[in-house]
Amino acid sequence: MTLRRQIAVTVAAISCLIALAVGLLVHRASVRQHADQARRTAETALDAALDLYDRTGDPAPGADRSRDGAGLPGPLRRLALRGHRGSMLGPGPHGTAMWAAAGTGGEVLSVRVDYAGDERAVADLDRAILASGAAAVLVTVLAGTLAADRISSRLRTAARSARTIAAGDFTARIGPLGRTRDEVTELAAAVDSMSAALHRRLQAEQRFTADVAHELRTPLTGLVTAAELLPPGRPTQLVRGRVGALHRLVEDLLEVSRLDAGAARPDVAEVRLGDTVRRIVGATGLEGVEVRVVRDGRIATDPRRLDRVLSNLVVNACRHGAPPVLVTAEAAAGDGAEPGPGAGPGCGGAVVTVRDHGPGYPEELLRDGPQRFRTGAAERGRGHGLGLTIAEGHAGVLGASLEYARAPGGGALAVLRLPPGSPPPGD
Repeated sequence: MTLRRQIAVTVAAISCLIALAVGLLVHRASVRQHADQARRTAETALDAALDLYDRTGDPAPGADRSRDGAGLPGPLRRLALRGHRGSMLGPGPHGTAMWAAAGTGGEVLSVRVDYAGDERAVADLDRAILASGAAAVLVTVLAGTLAADRISSRLRTAARSARTIAAGDFTARIGPLGRTRDEVTELAAAVDSMSAALHRRLQAEQRFTADVAHELRTPLTGLVTAAELLPPGRPTQLVRGRVGALHRLVEDLLEVSRLDAGAARPDVAEVRLGDTVRRIVGATGLEGVEVRVVRDGRIATDPRRLDRVLSNLVVNACRHGAPPVLVTAEAAAGDGAEPGPGAGPGCGGAVVTVRDHGPGYPEELLRDGPQRFRTGAAERGRGHGLGLTIAEGHAGVLGASLEYARAPGGGALAVLRLPPGSPPPGD
């Protein structure tokens, strides 16, 4: 149940309870007032009848005299037969009546006052209470619903902005949610402050990454050149291997910094899916990788960025998984699928999967996605975590989605979904 409905139901329940309590109190007070008034009237008439009976021996007009108290309500009849007096409501010849009776001289003297008019007055009052209570509840519920809708709308606005921030857009702000300074406004201000702080920290991290990469590039180029001039031998091979690894790390850092700074628009070209995937996998030079093209077709994409994404996925599978590594490519059925000639001007999307038979991706990666410099989550225990981060960045520029899962039967499964597009102008 939404917050708006919860507030509306709560307001309605409380309003109904209050209206019921007030109605019952007013009803009981009205009944007591009418009954007391009728009792005073009946007892006054009984006093007058007793006085006249004592003086003349005859009952007053409107009074009844009998030896057994016939017609009186049972409790009042028994009381009068014992020589006492009292009054109570009971049935009369024309509806409810207020009876008053007393025993005197071995007889029962009684009077009655019609109570039907009082009952009608009480019934009219009950109807008025019901109508006014229903109107009050309706107005209260409407007012509560409007207030709840305003609060709910402000919270939905805050939630949308928070989701935008969680998706990575730290420039998003909730902004002012009204002129009043209440808890919702304070929450929005706190979220905006948190987003600004995260944005500053992210920018500082990005600047640090870019600065480190650029500062290391110049001396590293000298190290690569110096390593090439070393005499052949095992020590030289070790130095060249470590320098090469450091060089690749710095290049990865530079690429991450460029992606962080906002990559340029992709250089879209029309390519054949099967040929492109085979070329990318072959260019890695890795053994034990099988390419399977389920459905070939034309796709419109940036070949260089697609190369970077797929090669990083394949290298990650071979380095941290176990053979065999299977790369599956399937073009979307439609204009771009086989047969190619005469298929039409559009290019369909495609799905490319990379699966290995190793231990699979760790829970941290499946839950949070690749994290740079987090070795335990991003690279299955080893590495600097930039390979999959770079693949994610280029996939985002292509408008593609990159998903990670554990394959049925074991192993890691990466799924790249390329969107459909149009071929470049002039084709």
